[in-house]
Amino acid sequence: MKNRVLPGFHLSLGVTLFYVALIIVLPLIALVFKAASLGPYDYWAIISSPRAVASYRVTVLCAAVATTFNLFFGLALAWVLSRYRFPGRRIVDAIVDLPFALPTAVAGISLTTLFAPGGWFGGFLDPLGIQVAYTPIGIVVAMAFTSLPFIVRTVQPVLEEIDPALEEAAQSLGGTDREVFCRVILPLLKPALLAGVSLSFARSLGEFGAIIFIAGNQPFHTEITALLVFIRLEEYDYQAAAAIASVLLITAFVMLAVTNALQNRALRYTERG
Repeated sequence: MKNRVLPGFHLSLGVTLFYVALIIVLPLIALVFKAASLGPYDYWAIISSPRAVASYRVTVLCAAVATTFNLFFGLALAWVLSRYRFPGRRIVDAIVDLPFALPTAVAGISLTTLFAPGGWFGGFLDPLGIQVAYTPIGIVVAMAFTSLPFIVRTVQPVLEEIDPALEEAAQSLGGTDREVFCRVILPLLKPALLAGVSLSFARSLGEFGAIIFIAGNQPFHTEITALLVFIRLEEYDYQAAAAIASVLLITAFVMLAVTNALQNRALRYTERG
């Protein structure tokens, strides 16, 4: 009989499934049932109201911009941390995880203090006509801050595991640094990049605490969907809150499904290569 990798496999699996059902599945089922209690007409009227649609637009566009920024900056940061040794590297590496440990409300207050017109950064940007706090730019900054570690931490281990012999072989065949990166390293990074981007975007869609302090929360301008859900809850309109939250849930599921499909395709391409 083949030995199990984990001792007590059935017990471990049972505990895992119980945890997933209790912490993840049951809340999602409750949300779906609450939204389903609305009729199709009422459900559509709530999720397609002008204020809700404006919040979707603000949330998705800001999340897309923040994720795009994190894609390039996070890749560059992961590259530096995995390929170079310099004084203070361990400190920089630890700071990357700061958004995980820092309460999002504290992050929001800190960013607002920095980027307000009288803040350290805001005092420099405001005379240039660039206002960050209480604008969509502030939302992007908050989303980028809280979601950056997802890209760095998914890409960094892959970069560290890439065999240097592959790069040396490509260079010995006359490949330039750009060609080596685009044709050797980047294909190996695609699955990790897709995973990091999807997690970063999903985190940005659901971010709340870090945004409400710096956004200004003006309906149709800087109001995100998560805040609109919170407002409906404060109004005791639980069905409307569940309906609007279900839109975020569906969006996240669709995005993750597409990302997983792209990851599997990239993995198959890498294995064939």
